[in-house]
Amino acid sequence: MLKQLLFYLKVSRPGLWFATLWLYLLPTSQMSTIVSTWEFWYGLFYVCFPLNFLVYGWNDIVDYETDALNPRKDSFWFGARGTKKDLDVLWQAIAISQLLFFPVLIGIGGWEVGLFLVLFIVINGLYNLPEKGLRSHPPLELLCQVGYLLVVPLSIWINNLEGLPWQTYVYLFLFAIQSHMMGEVMDIEPDKKTGRKTTGTILGVRNTKLLIITIVLLEVILLLVVYQEYIFGGILAMGLMWLLLDVFLLYKDKTYSVWEMKLFALMSNIVAIFSMAYVWWSGCLLQTAF
Repeated sequence: MLKQLLFYLKVSRPGLWFATLWLYLLPTSQMSTIVSTWEFWYGLFYVCFPLNFLVYGWNDIVDYETDALNPRKDSFWFGARGTKKDLDVLWQAIAISQLLFFPVLIGIGGWEVGLFLVLFIVINGLYNLPEKGLRSHPPLELLCQVGYLLVVPLSIWINNLEGLPWQTYVYLFLFAIQSHMMGEVMDIEPDKKTGRKTTGTILGVRNTKLLIITIVLLEVILLLVVYQEYIFGGILAMGLMWLLLDVFLLYKDKTYSVWEMKLFALMSNIVAIFSMAYVWWSGCLLQTAF
């Protein structure tokens, strides 16, 4: 039983929880009293485990052949490497995890939360179709990252909060694409071996990194110009400097080792924790400067 639960936890990729956690916490910025409500914690737990269990577990089921060749799999950072037998029945656990949580979530947030589930399943379904899934039809796999943005209205409905400026959704969409592209860089070699097409396999390592740099540059400009947020924008600008060093001096078009991938994941989580704390404390993304 414990082994099975640890497998499910690994499927949910705790090393990548920061993405949905960040999106959930953003609308609650500067609201210290919200942590005293059980609804807040219920929603937070959902977006960390059951939601990521749905997203990554569904992806693991259809990506069995690719994941079998992926050296960064079988870790709590990057997900499980399940057997065919494990993955054939994984959908049952995924369905149960949603059925257990959603009646309460709908009771808290209203019918809009049910709409969230429908949209989220539709987007993930289009991404993960066995043969014609958008995950293998670049650049459409990048557009599917809009599904992550649904976590923001989910948080708003659950916690009864005000909406965010549309510019914030633009920033978050860029952030979601950037995060996905970083994963594609790491997976270029196993994806090529199985014949899977992604934006990363088409562009190659160097050009994919240049695309990521362009996206991060847009994020920095948005933060500095639209929000006039110099601390968070400065932190992101330092990350941009690292990306420039990576592509032009350090790794260039080379792939990373598994040890390096895990180190980068650890560093990303540390930066994400400090970034989330600052954004939540400052409320810098709650309103624009104009």
